[in-house]
Amino acid sequence: MPEKNVERLATDLGAAVAQLMRHLRAASPQGELTPTQRAVLSRIHTGGPATIAALARAELVRPQSMRLTVGALEERGILARSPHPTDGRQVVFSLTEEGRRVVGAVRQAKHNWLAEALADRLTAEERQTLETAAGLIRRLVPGCTGSP
Repeated sequence: MPEKNVERLATDLGAAVAQLMRHLRAASPQGELTPTQRAVLSRIHTGGPATIAALARAELVRPQSMRLTVGALEERGILARSPHPTDGRQVVFSLTEEGRRVVGAVRQAKHNWLAEALADRLTAEERQTLETAAGLIRRLVPGCTGSP
């Protein structure tokens, strides 16, 4: 494929993925959560308990800002603090039962919206094409293999 076509494809694919992600975020029942709060919940759900400093580094924000984000989630009963297992000067934050429920509800709402959109807006042949494309997209992401 000539370079110009690759550049156009990269632009089109990036724009389409960004729009899809915006629609998935909008489909969530937890509209009152900020994007940073959602990212923190996802990160803790995936990676386990984390300190303010680790979350701030991962989200590229200042620790003071992350303290506010985590504080709001803790106040709502979504996160809970506990002593760091090896450093008594620090605390780690983990999901509470309510936090796990929120994460599950957000993910289910996104899944439901996407499944409905696929069924209503695409033909069977188009869904097959998208299935093939999903495999190709996973190959573009380092470390991403198999089904999501």
